[in-house]
Amino acid sequence: MNIINKKSWHIDEKEVTPKEIFEKRRTFLKLGAASLVCSSSIVEALAKEQLPIKTLKYIEDKNPQNLKLNSYEQITSYNNFYEFTTSKEGVKPLAHTLNTNSWDIVIDGLVEKEMILRFDEFIKKVDLEERIYRFRCVEGWSMVVPWIGFKLSDLIKYVKPLSSAKYIYFETLFDDEMFPDQARKYFSAISYPYVEGLRMDEAMNDLTILAVGLYGSSLPKQNGAPLRLIVPWKYGFKSIKSIAKISFVDKEPLNSWQKENPKEYGFYANVNPNVDHPRWSQKKERVLGSFFKQNTLMFNGYEKEVAHLYKDMDLTKYI
Repeated sequence: MNIINKKSWHIDEKEVTPKEIFEKRRTFLKLGAASLVCSSSIVEALAKEQLPIKTLKYIEDKNPQNLKLNSYEQITSYNNFYEFTTSKEGVKPLAHTLNTNSWDIVIDGLVEKEMILRFDEFIKKVDLEERIYRFRCVEGWSMVVPWIGFKLSDLIKYVKPLSSAKYIYFETLFDDEMFPDQARKYFSAISYPYVEGLRMDEAMNDLTILAVGLYGSSLPKQNGAPLRLIVPWKYGFKSIKSIAKISFVDKEPLNSWQKENPKEYGFYANVNPNVDHPRWSQKKERVLGSFFKQNTLMFNGYEKEVAHLYKDMDLTKYI
């Protein structure tokens, strides 16, 4: 596995789980509670963690900013995934209908050769990394998530887009047998399939990843299994889930929320506390599990890495 130089935004893996607890937890799972002698504080900590068994091999992240991660339970139990339901707490119990076996991803458009990627095969060709990122929802809540994934730029280089490709178009799986709200057709919450897009330079940025897991294990269905986009400086709806199609195009894609309500949502969706949503302020956010709100950072705290992408652009116009 190649060694990857750590960036300033990387977060220390030990912040995900204290090493002592993690190692004892592995032993606890392997040997069983009856054969492990440990302190009551460790047992209590294990009970509170509710972490999955670590199943993925990846390059661990570091935490120079010392961010506090949200719990696995919070991250996997509070989700926007309209294909199932508009209830955030209701997604998890419904997500079992998503079948991720034999997952294919269609690659088409302005590429040297259109193809179908077999997810299980392609994942073996890339180096997985841990990326612990802030995640900011346009609705005003946020969390910190230890994603596992690979750089989108790795996939772009693999499929070899033509020089005429200026944007990337993403599409969520359309299958009304798996997704209850898709089955509602004209009465569904939004139009399907869900669509998102990025400018090519945004897609090639080192921060942009395709996530396949979190907290060391494969991505839960309610979080967009088996493959979702993560663009940490943009509002969460930009990070499309359960991707089944990736197209390279020469014109700006019309993303789903822009199509649903162009007065409230634009193509870029950059986190900008200086531009309010028409119905609420974006200056502050509430981290899941916290009572008090905190200030929202420009570009969600990644200004140093991405501000140059929007030089000379009016960010009150290009929202």
